[in-house]
Amino acid sequence: MLLSRCFAWCVVATMSVFLLNNYLTHWRGWPGASSIFDGLAAGQTGFALGQMLLYATGPAAAVAYVLTTKTRSLRPDSETLYAITAYIIRASFWAVFFIGLSDMVISFLRVEGLLPALFGDKMAIDLGRSVYRGLWVHFPMLALGCALAVYHRGLGFPWLALLVVGAELLIVLTRFIFSYEQAFMADLVRFWYAALFLFASAYTLLEEGHVRVDVLYSGFSDRTRGVVNALGCVLLGMSLCAVVIYFGMAGKSTVINGPLLIFETTQTGFGMYVKYWMAGFLGIFAISMLIQFSGYFLESIADYRGDPGKRVIESEGALEA
Repeated sequence: MLLSRCFAWCVVATMSVFLLNNYLTHWRGWPGASSIFDGLAAGQTGFALGQMLLYATGPAAAVAYVLTTKTRSLRPDSETLYAITAYIIRASFWAVFFIGLSDMVISFLRVEGLLPALFGDKMAIDLGRSVYRGLWVHFPMLALGCALAVYHRGLGFPWLALLVVGAELLIVLTRFIFSYEQAFMADLVRFWYAALFLFASAYTLLEEGHVRVDVLYSGFSDRTRGVVNALGCVLLGMSLCAVVIYFGMAGKSTVINGPLLIFETTQTGFGMYVKYWMAGFLGIFAISMLIQFSGYFLESIADYRGDPGKRVIESEGALEA
């Protein structure tokens, strides 16, 4: 039991350290842990050494936590990891809701030439730059979403699906009734749809909502199912998420870091300035799924051991084919 808990928490701790080092290296200009061997200047060696030590400190803290809570069973740990994932998804939902609405309004005012009259010429020019809009509009909306997610416990996926439908309906109405359509309207649909598709994956895994092509699984005992699920979490789930996180953030020009660092936008002129966020969605997907797989791994080991408190899924078997 201790080894299983150590493994799961070390996975989460290592991922957290990697994300922190990614921020320090590519956003704050630190040299990176691997550069300790590159003959850095004296002023940079300490930063590189500190980043390298983080990779030892993170897993060590995870192991220390497990050893100081030896009596804690597997299922409470899995529920803790599920709660962390749920918060990330809640915060992401509210963030894309606020960012989408605020950016749509700004894009509408910009395309109609109303920004100078409302905010002045300088502010109108600034809001036409993706860096300014990201720092002074999107990031505050992100902070608001993170704060609201602390108090609002609903995940909001049905509402996000309804928002996607509403945004698409708006395009249909304005196009065929008022003969009006702008690029930012389609951008809003893609922005919210991408968030719905990627953010809901971890929650769907928790609720056993992914379609399972079931040939043998339904006939397995709980112990055998636990083994199959645990192996699947490690060999298929965690490995995939680790690949996405590493190769998406391994350098400044990678598929996740690249758009985020330059606040990348589409080439549609007066569209929304949210393309870089959709690159970040891929990172949120991998991070939330990796934490979720860690919790699911612990739950699967608990099922194998026959620990009490097995979670009951009301729709269990409903989606099995």
